[in-house]
Amino acid sequence: MSSKYALISLPRSAFDSGSRDEAISSLSATITADNGTVLPFAIPDFKIGTLDLLVQQADDLAKLDAACQSVVAKVADSLRTVLNNDEDRMASYKMVNDKPTDHYLRNFSWNKMRYRADKPIAELISTLQKELNTVDNDVKSKFNQYNTVKTNLAALQRRQTGTLATKSLTPIVKPSLLVQDSEYLETHLIAVPTNAKKDFIKSYETLAPMVVPRSSVEVDHDDEFTLFAVVTFKKHSAEFVHKCREQKWTPRQYKYVEGGREEEQRELDRVTNEERKVCGEALRMGRTGWSESVMIWVHVLTLRVFVEAVLRYGLPLDYATALIKTTSKLAPKAKAALDSKYSYLGGNAFGRDKHGRVTKDDAALSSEMAAAGLGTGEGHEYTAFVYYEAEFP
Repeated sequence: MSSKYALISLPRSAFDSGSRDEAISSLSATITADNGTVLPFAIPDFKIGTLDLLVQQADDLAKLDAACQSVVAKVADSLRTVLNNDEDRMASYKMVNDKPTDHYLRNFSWNKMRYRADKPIAELISTLQKELNTVDNDVKSKFNQYNTVKTNLAALQRRQTGTLATKSLTPIVKPSLLVQDSEYLETHLIAVPTNAKKDFIKSYETLAPMVVPRSSVEVDHDDEFTLFAVVTFKKHSAEFVHKCREQKWTPRQYKYVEGGREEEQRELDRVTNEERKVCGEALRMGRTGWSESVMIWVHVLTLRVFVEAVLRYGLPLDYATALIKTTSKLAPKAKAALDSKYSYLGGNAFGRDKHGRVTKDDAALSSEMAAAGLGTGEGHEYTAFVYYEAEFP
C-alpha cells in the first residue's frame, strides 16, 4: 500500500508546554501508531509581506502545489511506461538525491543555498515555478523522443515479423520474379488469404482485361496469407488492383532496389541501437526529473504551510509543524483524530452536536474562509488547522 504524507502546523499554545518535542509527542498520541507516524518538520522563518500579499501567495502556492503533483505523476507514469510496470525497477529510479523518497521527506531540510529564506516569498514562488516548468519540459521532451523512436522501431519490427499482407517483401521477392523496365507489362504482388487461394487461382485471369494468362506464381506463404505474383498490361493495372481489393485480397506495393535487403537490416540495426540509447537517456532523465520535481514539491508545500500558518495564527511565528506518514487507507482515520482533538482552533467553522462533538463543517462558512485565503486550493476543504496531504505515485 502506498504511503501518504501530511504536513500539519499548529500554534504551540495548543500544547501544554509549547515545546517542539512535546508537540510531536502529543500529535503522536492523538494519531496513534496504528494510523501513522509523526516526525518533526523544520520550516525557516521566511520574509513576510503584507496581508494582501500573503493571501495572493496562498492562492499562487495552491496552484503551484497542484502543478507539482501533476508533474510528479507524469514523471512516474513515464517511468512506468518505459519500465513496463516493473515496481522494483521503478523504485530504483524514484530516488531523491540518490536516496529513497521517504528518506528525503523524513530528513527534509530547506535548501538555503538554492532558495534563500531571506528572499521575498513571491520571489521564491517564482523560482520554484520556473524550475518546475524546466523539469516538466525536459522530461516531456526526452520521453516524447523515446516514444517516437520506440514507435519507429515497432513499425520496422512489424515489417520483419508481420504477415505477408503487411511485412516487408524485400527479403522475400527475388528480382527474377518481376517484370522490370517494360513499357507495357508490370508485375503485381497480391496477398491472398489462405482460405481464398483456390478462388484466386481460378479467377485472377478474368478480374480485369489483359491479365497475362498463367502468369500467376506463388511466391511465399504463411499461416494466414499466400503471396502471388501476377503480370498484367499497365493500361489495366489500376482496374486489376481495384478488383483485387473488392475480393478482400491485398495488393502489395513493391519495387525492387539493389541492396534493399541489406539496407533494411542496417536501418533496423540503427533504430534498435538508437532506441536502446534513447531509452537509457529517458531513464536517466526520469530519475533526475523525479528527484527534482519531488524536491520542488516539498519546498512548495513547506512554503504553503508557512503562509497559511501566518494567515491563520498571526504573529509571532510560534507554530509547531510536523510530518505525518500514513497510508491512503489510514489517512482519513488520522485526520479524523486530529479534527476531534484540535477542532476548537476553528472556532465556529465546525458545527457540533449537543455533546460537543464535531459534525459536518458549515459549507457556507468554509467557502468564506477559502475566499479569505484560509484553507484555499482546489479540492482542499477548510480545516481547523493547517493541514496538507501529498501522495507520491
